[in-house]
Amino acid sequence: MRRRDVFAAGLAACALGTAEAQEPGRPVTMVHGFGPGGPADGVARLLAGPMGAALGQPVVVDPRPGAGGNIAAAALSRAVPDGSILGLVTGGHAVTAAFGRSGNYEPVEGFEPIAQVVRYAFVLAVRADNPVGDVKGMLRAAGEASGAWQFGSAGSGTTQQLAGELLNAMGNVRITHVPYRGDAASITAVLGGEIPLAITATNVALPLQQSGQLRLLAVTGLQRSARLPQVPTVAEAALPGYDASTWAGLLAPRGTPPAVVARLNAATNQALRDPTLQARLAELVDGDVVGGTPEALRALMVNEIARWRSLIQERGIAPD
Repeated sequence: MRRRDVFAAGLAACALGTAEAQEPGRPVTMVHGFGPGGPADGVARLLAGPMGAALGQPVVVDPRPGAGGNIAAAALSRAVPDGSILGLVTGGHAVTAAFGRSGNYEPVEGFEPIAQVVRYAFVLAVRADNPVGDVKGMLRAAGEASGAWQFGSAGSGTTQQLAGELLNAMGNVRITHVPYRGDAASITAVLGGEIPLAITATNVALPLQQSGQLRLLAVTGLQRSARLPQVPTVAEAALPGYDASTWAGLLAPRGTPPAVVARLNAATNQALRDPTLQARLAELVDGDVVGGTPEALRALMVNEIARWRSLIQERGIAPD
């Protein structure tokens, strides 16, 4: 067989494989790297139904927790690029890359971006009886304590950790990081008096604020929370320009054909236009539904890796 015929046969085989993967009714797997019941799992499961309806194919969520999302990301990077598998990643994907811990895959070029899904922030939470009443008071207390103040996060090498380190950098204070196994554990530590401050997901802290057990000092994003309109942003309260938001987006394995990426992008954006899905996602993560192009998601990942890497290098931060 001549080279031209071999090349044509190869193209035909690739086209057949892609057609089979995109065949209506054939399941698409959406992997993510976090435990069932967490925010990433919630976003994936809320999105799977409407996205499957848009594709005409069921979307099955497959949690593969471990190593801060690295296990799932590495598996996705090695998967067959035919549209049969995609991955939901969070801002932690960029944080892991910024810390240099994504050695078994390339965090940007190892994937084909599909679309951003949501953007959301965290909250600064103290126990309700803490004498600190606002962010300025917290920074003042932390400065006077000379390193004795602590903040809890959802774990080492997380966006929550870097949100606290950004407070240290911009507030010229030294609040010691204490990693826990998830947001709920860091909040439990605050309630138990182990640490004075947690930087945590809104949906974890909100019920405890409503029951009078926690005081929420600020939101870490650039905009106030729709569910907490009375709580200022850190930027408003004390540190102009402060932003420690996070996000979730969809990726496919590198080499996924452009036509397949375009189809997945269209299905994602169609799903995200559903008002019911928008409301449920906004309630889950207390943030904004985004959507958009693959190019916009790629730019977001590049920019997030660069800004967090800059903070890590300038401050000499290491994952604990």
